[in-house]
Amino acid sequence: MKTPTDEQLLVEHLAGAPDAFELLVRRYSLELYRFVLRFTNNSVAADDVLQEAFLQVYQSAATFDQSRRLKPWIFSIAANKARDWLRKRARRGELPLDAQIDGNDEGDTTFGDLLSADAPDDPAELQADEKRRFVQGVLDQLPAPLREALVLAYYHKLPYKEIAEILEIPVGTVKSRLHSAVGKFSTAYREAVDEQRE
Repeated sequence: MKTPTDEQLLVEHLAGAPDAFELLVRRYSLELYRFVLRFTNNSVAADDVLQEAFLQVYQSAATFDQSRRLKPWIFSIAANKARDWLRKRARRGELPLDAQIDGNDEGDTTFGDLLSADAPDDPAELQADEKRRFVQGVLDQLPAPLREALVLAYYHKLPYKEIAEILEIPVGTVKSRLHSAVGKFSTAYREAVDEQRE
């Protein structure tokens, strides 16, 4: 039996097939989670954004243009939800992890104290984890349009055409953003390495 395409699953979902949408969610959950996580750099936020994205896909399924491919549409919705989350986070103040939970400064518990200290024991794993955080920190410094293009092209290895559909921009703009993103990332990475050495 042939595996149904994404588009066929959406048509089946709209026709009332009970498992069609669940199959779509299973098919895209991990890839979309990783995609959103690279935008938000926050696993809890990535879970929330992912749920909002799938809810939007579910609610808007009937409006999808069935002559197009579904994957770019789903990624576009997830990217928009991640942008919304980033905008909300920028507008509201966030408490630092060293803030006191009960509001006084007499050595009481901080939010950071509540976090688990389950650090990996393997030095190679620690070094790889540190490198990932370092690269993510540099990536976070890029303007959102450049970061989005870079994440889609290099982490998710999507072709230019799909990136253009997801970001709703021409293919030429994708290429120029990627060119600019690579240059800015390279410069920011070198500067961060130099800072770390000092």
